[in-house]
Amino acid sequence: MTKLYNSLSREKKELPNPTVQKKIRFFVCGPTVYDYAHIGHARTCIFFNFFANYLRSQGYDVFYLQNITDVDDKIIKRAAEENKKPEALAKFFTEAYLKDMEALGIRMTDDENAKSDKILYAPATKFISQIVAQVERLIDKGYAYKIDGDGWYFDVAKDPDYGKLSGRTALQAEDSVSRIDEAVEKHNKGDFCLWKFSKPGEPAWPGAIGSGRPGWHIEDTAISEFYFGPQYDIHGGGIDLKFPHHEAEIAQQESASGRKPFVQIWMHTSTLLVEGKKMSKSLGNFITIRDFLKKYPPEILQWITLSHHYRSPIDYSEDSVKQAQSALNLIKEFLAKLSFSEGKNDVASSDTAGSSTVENEIKSARKDLSSCLADDINTPLAIAGIFSTIARHQDGIWKLGKADIKIIKDYLSDSMGLLGFSLKIPKIPEKIEDLAKEREQSRANKQFDKADDLRREIKGLGYEIEDTPQGPFLWPQPKNHN
Repeated sequence: MTKLYNSLSREKKELPNPTVQKKIRFFVCGPTVYDYAHIGHARTCIFFNFFANYLRSQGYDVFYLQNITDVDDKIIKRAAEENKKPEALAKFFTEAYLKDMEALGIRMTDDENAKSDKILYAPATKFISQIVAQVERLIDKGYAYKIDGDGWYFDVAKDPDYGKLSGRTALQAEDSVSRIDEAVEKHNKGDFCLWKFSKPGEPAWPGAIGSGRPGWHIEDTAISEFYFGPQYDIHGGGIDLKFPHHEAEIAQQESASGRKPFVQIWMHTSTLLVEGKKMSKSLGNFITIRDFLKKYPPEILQWITLSHHYRSPIDYSEDSVKQAQSALNLIKEFLAKLSFSEGKNDVASSDTAGSSTVENEIKSARKDLSSCLADDINTPLAIAGIFSTIARHQDGIWKLGKADIKIIKDYLSDSMGLLGFSLKIPKIPEKIEDLAKEREQSRANKQFDKADDLRREIKGLGYEIEDTPQGPFLWPQPKNHN
């Protein structure tokens, strides 16, 4: 069974068997849409999309929900700088985010009747009534207080469990100021805003608690409660959200409902640095998803993400891109060689039964891959197993029988498919194939100088040629996509 590291208990927790509990309610914090999403966002989105699909492959029915913060101080500030309405700016960057996700192969929808294996996204502004209702409950229960001219705040001192996710106490929260929470009259510095009274010209919604807009944290719990109820299975997000954002979510929801735990398992992806430094426009190392995809295919970012454990940092650099390109090229080339040998090899065509050695090896490899993913989604260890299989057969690939080739091909295709990769083997142009045939004829006629010239011509056109017992194998020279 699948075990996941729970950031709250700091222990691995086993998911229930899908025959006992088939439905998994899964929430991930989405973006604040005041700018284009960057590759750090992509890391979190790629991993959790893979995670949801992995759970589905294990027999679970996953309801994957993600909020989108489309009203916020950052949006209002950026809109003012660009002389735009906050609503228009948020709409523009929401659409940009959805396009980026589509380009990464991540499918999203706002139609809950069509979610199936898609992510249901929920913009905060469509859930104002649910947000207001949750704030009113916190007011009624004595967890919230009003600052005139400012807004309604959550009193962290009223919640004895505050800080249990991050390991901080309410007093230790005094060293933190979270977004849109600056207020001189707060009871405690760690108190956070539930409902912000709007200034003239700012987005506002009227109501009994005052004309205003949601605080940053309250939208998540109001939205998740609307779809999942006051308690659900898994909550994911980046490690930077652990405190104060996720801490605030727990305090809000458990205080409002009186039920614990709010979430059974908390999952946090680690940071993505760029050459050892946090991404920053001032440092010139801020890389948006769309800028990345102008240079490289999405599978590169997917490989970089999954070749690291989700709880380990990623240090992105051009070297990491080259390593991803090399790794994917190696797998594709090996699969292409298997297919080439399968079609050309007389030994392969006459062999109808797989050898017990290969059958047992691949059976063990499949089991190991399942074990790696079941143990806190250890994708890098699963990938290492794939490369181990390739390494064992690389030197003897041309001696494999047809049945053994199929066993290995199926394992590699299944494994890479489970990781979310659709490996497209490059098609060799007819012109290159013809040159290779001409070269073979030259070699047969012992016209070795001409054969060498043809090899150089093939290489000049961007292809390598490898002489094998089954004939010439052609493969594109690696490209850096720069």
